[in-house]
Amino acid sequence: MWQTEHVAARLLERHPGIAIEIAGMTTKGDRILDRPLAQVGGKGLFIKELEVALADNLADIAVHSMKDVPMEMPEGFAMLTFGPREDARDAFVSLRHEGLAALPAGAVVGTSSLRRECQLRRAHPALVIRPLRGNVNTRLAKLDSGEYDAIILAAAGLKRLGFGSRIRELLPLDLALPAIGQGVLAIEYLADRADVAELLSPFVDPAAQAAAEAERALGLVVEGSCEVPVGGHAMVQGQALVLEGFLGLPDGSRLVRERIEGTVGDAAKLGRELGERILARGRREVLDLLAPPKQ
Repeated sequence: MWQTEHVAARLLERHPGIAIEIAGMTTKGDRILDRPLAQVGGKGLFIKELEVALADNLADIAVHSMKDVPMEMPEGFAMLTFGPREDARDAFVSLRHEGLAALPAGAVVGTSSLRRECQLRRAHPALVIRPLRGNVNTRLAKLDSGEYDAIILAAAGLKRLGFGSRIRELLPLDLALPAIGQGVLAIEYLADRADVAELLSPFVDPAAQAAAEAERALGLVVEGSCEVPVGGHAMVQGQALVLEGFLGLPDGSRLVRERIEGTVGDAAKLGRELGERILARGRREVLDLLAPPKQ
């Protein structure tokens, strides 16, 4: 809702006469909180109801965290980034411990992200990783009640909601690659709505758009979703683009990480190339191990 109100405010600043109505919706991903997303259908659970509203002309645009948007867009829908990217890194939040390295063996860390679990278990195998679902307020409350020694959240969400002071440590990218699109605001709309695309185009940040294109192309190749621990991050400086990505197993026992450099004009091409490189290096052993057994 914060993101939607932010988008509405920005649109009103640029178009003072525009009429905006916010239609709040609770998605299936918001309602199912007792199981990790990987067990109940993946990140698409956060946007399906919103896409139905768009298709039924009940809404003109839908506001998403790009990290929640599946890699493959349904036919008839389009998406643009909105504004500059917020901090893409993961944040360490704890009441008693200053950082990840300060946690003792057996400390309980909360996250329901297979991506985070994979990288945490690989770097700190003595930690206990337990599921943590709910909105930011709910997750912080569970930490404060003593259920966890620490929790890992997206820095972007904490900062946007005014909880930046709760961050004890920003996890370095060499330890924890973020989710694809993390920190990027995305607007989804019907592909045939040229008027909506024109309305949104002034808010597209070129660096954020290029990073999103590269990361999502990578994710599409390596079959990125909540069922597969995969992460990616593109750094854009001027016309230069550096993309890193990884694919692993939830227990951290296998992890393939690669990087590629190029220009923003080749963002999607670089993402595809890096994805193919990761698969070639791992010879699909990670995906084969993650695949459900054949009946």
